[in-house]
Amino acid sequence: MNRLNSIFDWLARRAENFLALILGALFMSFLIQIVFRYLLNLPLGWTVEFVSIAWLWGILFGYAFVVRESDVIRLDIIYAALPRWARRALDVITGTICAGIFIWSIPPVWDYVQFMAIEKTAYMKLPFDWVFAIYMPFMISVIIRCGISIWRGITGSGPDFNTPQSAGTHDYD
Repeated sequence: MNRLNSIFDWLARRAENFLALILGALFMSFLIQIVFRYLLNLPLGWTVEFVSIAWLWGILFGYAFVVRESDVIRLDIIYAALPRWARRALDVITGTICAGIFIWSIPPVWDYVQFMAIEKTAYMKLPFDWVFAIYMPFMISVIIRCGISIWRGITGSGPDFNTPQSAGTHDYD
């Protein structure tokens, strides 16, 4: 089990490194666009395209592989005021609805991603299926997280039910 944990830790660090590279490249492309557009009066189309794709990948890849459940910020004004059994019930209900929607949408999303292989981006000529491919791991990640939320709601386990210790609370509570 120790070996498996060390492998997962190594993979988590590589995912963080990849996300940092995406964000760094996004920022550099943004700076290049500013220099070329406003200082040299030579706007570049590829930088706008790259920033859009990098932002999409950064958000979806980050949520799928880097962001931990304890780091997710929640608006819990009403949730925190409810008794424990009601919070558990809400977690089961919302987790089931969310997972159900994402599971239901897997086939059409997969078809769309595959269909977009026929189109390429305007400047960088990347196939759009590469651009949108990150949505599939994101969907699977959301489904898994919803499943965990459902399980924690059913069993009453996990940090989600200790509201003052979770990321969705305020420091002054």
